Amino acid sequence: MSDTARVLSLHLGLIGVLFALHFVLPAYHHGNLARIMVLASYAIGYNILFGYTGLLSLGHALFFAAGMYGMALPIQHLDMNALPALALGLVAGFAVSAGLALLALRTTGVAFMIVTLMFAQAGFLTILYFGDYTRGDEGFVIQQAQRIVAGIDFSNETARYLAAWALFSISLLVCLWVVRHPFGKTLIAIRENEERVRMLGYNTHRLKLGAMILSGVISAAAGAAYGFLFGYAGATFASVQYSILPLLWVLLGGAGTVVGPFVGAVFMFYLIDLSSGLTTAHMLLAGIALVLLTLFAPQGLTGEVRRRYWKTLP
Repeated sequence: MSDTARVLSLHLGLIGVLFALHFVLPAYHHGNLARIMVLASYAIGYNILFGYTGLLSLGHALFFAAGMYGMALPIQHLDMNALPALALGLVAGFAVSAGLALLALRTTGVAFMIVTLMFAQAGFLTILYFGDYTRGDEGFVIQQAQRIVAGIDFSNETARYLAAWALFSISLLVCLWVVRHPFGKTLIAIRENEERVRMLGYNTHRLKLGAMILSGVISAAAGAAYGFLFGYAGATFASVQYSILPLLWVLLGGAGTVVGPFVGAVFMFYLIDLSSGLTTAHMLLAGIALVLLTLFAPQGLTGEVRRRYWKTLP
């Protein structure tokens, strides 16, 4: 079997397994996996910028929240139908990521991290300031009647799972296509040695701008889907926590691997879920497990598979 066939088999196989699990999982894990797939899509967006381009952002919650509130506010205050509201969530994500990219990419290294964090915090404080519309930390519920598209009720478990599965599948395949395309290969080259790429005649600023916008739009799509499928929008999703979480998922699963964000999101979600059932100090157990994983699998779970067994795993 050729390497391309192996790669396609792995990623299409994962998509197929997730679809099949819809029919066999008990209700609790069925709901968990739907949530994980949406969050893994968010992590896939983050991985394009961090794992493949080498830009460490601490402000990705701004994109997630832009998609969420771009979708939720028109539904809540303008009584807009769900489908155009979801489209507005993507437009908001594109606008915010493009605007931030034009500013943040004028910096590098630590300055880039600080600028992205600063703008994300500004977005979080803006949501709190306009609490009359956003309801701030309390947030607001998107009613069941507002979550119907073409007669399909997305508050229903089946529709919600399949929508989350479709979003994850598209995000995964888009990421796979990008990293195997010349654009993605150039991003990897920028991560490894940007100066050399620039000397070869590439416009690295334009390439990084494209990577940041693509990353932001995928993250915004995840934010819009999360708010729509689970019926809630709140300022928590714009906080620093939601900028750090995708970084953790990507590091745990394997930065610069297509399936790494999903593996990291599943691992982190169930690590916290299981440890919280054992003790109230569940974050201590989670922290110990994360430290051990960092010590013995520094490239992440999927990254270690690539290092040890499958050198060409994208």
